[in-house]
Formats: sequence, structure tokens, C-alpha cells
Amino acid sequence: MNLAIVGSGYVGLVTGACFAEVGHTVICVDNDLKKVHSLQDGHIPIYEPGLEELVKKNVAAGRLSFTTSIGDAVEASKVIFIAVPTPPQPDGSVDLSFVEGVAREVAVHIKEYRIIVDKSTVPVKTGEKVAQTISRYNPSADIDVVSNPEFLREGSAVEDLMKPDRIVVGVSSDRAIEPMKEIYTPFNAPIMVTDLNSAELIKHAANSFLALKISYINAVAAICEASGANIERVADGMGADKRIGRAFLNAGIGYGGSCFPKDISAFIRISRELGYQFHLLEEVERINADQAQRFLKKVRESLWVLRHKKIGVLGLAFKGNTDDVRSSVAIAIVQQLIAEGAEVKAYDPKAMDKAQLLIPGAKMVEKAEDVAEGADALLLLTEWTEFKPLPWQAMKKKMLSPLLFDGRNLLNPEELRALGFTYTSIGR
Repeated sequence: MNLAIVGSGYVGLVTGACFAEVGHTVICVDNDLKKVHSLQDGHIPIYEPGLEELVKKNVAAGRLSFTTSIGDAVEASKVIFIAVPTPPQPDGSVDLSFVEGVAREVAVHIKEYRIIVDKSTVPVKTGEKVAQTISRYNPSADIDVVSNPEFLREGSAVEDLMKPDRIVVGVSSDRAIEPMKEIYTPFNAPIMVTDLNSAELIKHAANSFLALKISYINAVAAICEASGANIERVADGMGADKRIGRAFLNAGIGYGGSCFPKDISAFIRISRELGYQFHLLEEVERINADQAQRFLKKVRESLWVLRHKKIGVLGLAFKGNTDDVRSSVAIAIVQQLIAEGAEVKAYDPKAMDKAQLLIPGAKMVEKAEDVAEGADALLLLTEWTEFKPLPWQAMKKKMLSPLLFDGRNLLNPEELRALGFTYTSIGR
């Protein structure tokens, strides 16, 4: 099928490349001409395992192309996906101006039946607004609006899209069901057809529940520290219950990224506007914010004062296997360290260029082990697996004091303590 993806950011690019991989002809639209030319050459602006190869392969095969022209894309495609940013606003609501702008621009180019799909994460009733906008600017437009939320995890987005748990399709008309099923048939996953509003709520409800699990296990970790229990054993015992599951029960310094903070805040705001005060999610947010401060308190208690202390930081991305630093807890912690007068050396396998813009006071180093040189303490803030086999003994010898704070419970406490580190983690 001929498909258009408006927005070549994280969601749009992954979606377009994977649709092309299963045989669809895909046009990705972006208003950044330089970016379009770069993508046409097979270069992508983000790090996502497997994505660059997928883009190059399908561009070469003629199934994936890039343009700045929404008109050309609408004319050539039966289904148009909207995958533009929906950034948070100061009051917790979502900025839908990009979605509205695309709907308005798409409207003027519609000459025959088209399906408009909201792929961006949007508040409930956005689909209705998209339909109203298109009708306002093109009263004769023959359209159906569909909500098709994405459930992609950064770092494994290609696999998540190619092997999905489920595909949610929210429709306002049965006419759109079969074309949407045709798009997703090659992915061999259950297709759940709902009404428009339910599909929009599913994404917010799912992300909020996962964030709740993270905040819950971090709260339990605080109890483990106070009682001498081990949070990993507790999480294993909980996760063995098939009603609960082990995923997202990893204690740490809290969740971040472009999705969870924004989606939880938006869901709280949406609920309030609908007449429900979602106190449970407000507490999820509070626990998450408190988690980074609990971690910093441990660092302060060991170093006494942070001014003029040399601190090495491992990891700046909000999670491993990505270069995304949006709402990264690691970045927030480094910013606090610098604000209190610490001298920070930092390393991340993929995120240093983006991180440097947010923490100009930190010195980026070429190798992970370089953060240990002259350090009063080391902080591990992102769960990159390549940090596990670092030459820890050699790094300890370079340090002024052997303090190691593992904010992601990535390392083995017994092994690090046997090497002579004063090792501190979360709930262990």
C-alpha cells in the first residue's frame, strides 16, 4: 500500500522504515530540507539500533523516500500518518499545534478518500479535533480519522515495531478497518479495533501504568534500604507472579525520556479536565522526582560537600541503547552537581554531543575509564551494558577515593566491594 508519514522524527522514521521493510511504499515528509537530503543519503539524526541499516536498504530498494511536500505525499498515498512532536507545556498539557498544523495543511490537498492516522501520542478527543479541522478547511474532504498509537521503546524500537505485542486501531468508521488491517497484516500481531477515544486513552493508560511500576519498585527500594532487604530479590519474587511480571520492576534513579514524564503529566491534566483528580499518578510523579534527590543525598553524605569535588559520570542518555537526553535523570543530576560546585567528567557511548548542549560545564572524555582520573567519586547513571566489563580495578587506582554510586543497579556489589570500592546502589 502507498503510505505517507508526516514527521520524520523518532516515531515517524522508525515507522516509515519498518513499513517499507514489509513491502509498503512509504513517503516520509519533513519540513527540514537539510534533514530530508541527509535521510535520502541514508544518514539518520538519531541512534537507534538497526534503524540506519533499515533506512539505507529500503531507500535503495525504492520503497522509502523523503520529501518536504505534504501535497505530493497526500496525492500519492491512501493513508497519511501524523507523527509530529507533541511537546509538553508548562502546565502539563500537550502542545498540539504541530498536529493541528499538519491537519490543516493535509486538508487542502485531499481530492479523494483518504485515511488520516494519528500516530503521535495525543490526548483523548484529539482525533475528533483533527476531523473537525480537516472539514473546516476542506468541507468536501472524504476522510476517516484513525488513532493508531505507537508502543515503541527507545533502544529496541525496530524490534518493537516489527514484532509488536498488539496493534491498536481506533476508528470512527468501519470503512477504515480493512485498510488498516492490510497495513499491519505482515506484522503477524493481534489487531485490536476500538473506538477513537479508547485508542487514544490506551497509550496514556499503558505508559502511566509502566511508570507506576517503576515508582512503586523505587518506593519499595527505600523500604529495603531501611530494613536491610535486597530489592532485586524482592522484585524477582514479585515478578514471578504472572499477574505482575518482572518487567519495569528495576529500582534506580527514576524514569525519564520523551514519553513517560510527558504522558503522565498529560494524563493527569486530561483527567482533571474530565472531572477526575488522578492522585495516584500525582504520587507516581512525586516519587520519581524524589528518587534522584535520594540518590544525590547519598553522594552528599559520603563527600560532605560537593564544591571542588571531582566526580566522574558514566552515562548521560535517559536509558541505555539510545542517544536521547530529553528529560534524562542523568542530565538533571549532573546539572545539580555542577550547580553545587562539583567538577564533572562524563562519558556516554552515544549521547555526549547532545548532552554537552545541556551541561556545558561538564567535560566530556573519550573513553569511559577516563572519568576515573583524579575522581573523588564515580556515578553510574545510565544502564549501558558496556559499562559492566570496564577495567574497574585499574580505574580505582586512578581515583582519589574509591566511592562508586550505581544509580541503575547495573554492577555486582560483591565484585566491586572485593576490588576495594565503597559501593552504593539502590535498595541493595
